[in-house]
Amino acid sequence: MSLAPRAVLVHRVTEYEGLLARHGTHGQAEFFLSSRGRSIEDVQRRHERNLRGLAEVAAAVPLSWRQARVERADLDRFLFGPEDVVVVVGQDGLVANAAKYLDGQPVVGIDTDPGRNPGVLVRHRAADAGPLLRSAVASAGRTGVDELTMAEAVTDDGQRLLALNEIYLGPPTHQTARYTLAVEGGTGSMGSMGSAESVVSAEPTGVRGETGAREPTGATRSAPEPQASSGVLVGTGTGATGWLRSLWHERSSPLVLPAPTARRLAWFVREAWPSPTTGTTRVEGVLDAASSLHLTVESDRLVAFGDGMESDALDLAWGQTVRVGVAGTALRLVG
Repeated sequence: MSLAPRAVLVHRVTEYEGLLARHGTHGQAEFFLSSRGRSIEDVQRRHERNLRGLAEVAAAVPLSWRQARVERADLDRFLFGPEDVVVVVGQDGLVANAAKYLDGQPVVGIDTDPGRNPGVLVRHRAADAGPLLRSAVASAGRTGVDELTMAEAVTDDGQRLLALNEIYLGPPTHQTARYTLAVEGGTGSMGSMGSAESVVSAEPTGVRGETGAREPTGATRSAPEPQASSGVLVGTGTGATGWLRSLWHERSSPLVLPAPTARRLAWFVREAWPSPTTGTTRVEGVLDAASSLHLTVESDRLVAFGDGMESDALDLAWGQTVRVGVAGTALRLVG
């Protein structure tokens, strides 16, 4: 006999709850903010909207289903099952935080504060939760689902990290990251300047240096380049609406960022430093499903983390190599 479906409600501590945890009482929190020219009312209203949204979603779960809740800080300790339907209640970023711990379970994003959140990943309202949950199970997640590409980092000792938006590789502080970088794999894409929603044109994989010239990498592996920088960012089409896009925009990059469902990644080196021993000829590029970015650590310690989850990072020691590419799994986002 198979298990009944389980609705897993993912949420996070609100700003108001954080203030109470720090100051002890509503009055103390209100005094702290008012003495700095701010009001607690807006924070409290957002908290109450979030609570109402959670309650409405919980009430919409069919009576025959099982139900669980998990807070963002506990995601790395929560065991998701194959029969779960994951309901993320809150911000877009919370979907990305949960994505790395899933393995094909359908995800429903519920926006409890419309107008404040972009709604890229939390696309629905709490009132729609019931029909969405039943639909996700009835269709076994095969229809009405977007398969969003994810990135993965794999170290040479077998550690693995998944991310929906982007993977950061670099120093845990503001020190310089030293490493050797190379692109390996088959054909990919690199195009001219375009929007994040555009489909990348089918040209040979390339990397771009400070001169703007494209270097084809149709060979098995590009020549490794020692670099010193503030780190490397590798992101998906979903991440192209956030941190990745800020780098793309700031340097007026000619790369066409991938679409969320395209099996491609874009990568950028942050603040590469030219010196007698380090180069800047490979500072950005696009990876397809057959290619990957290889980084060999030449600092005492670097880290790799995904989607801002610094508490769940991989530690990378001197001499260790990490490979970053398109993940074999995708986030299955309902509607």
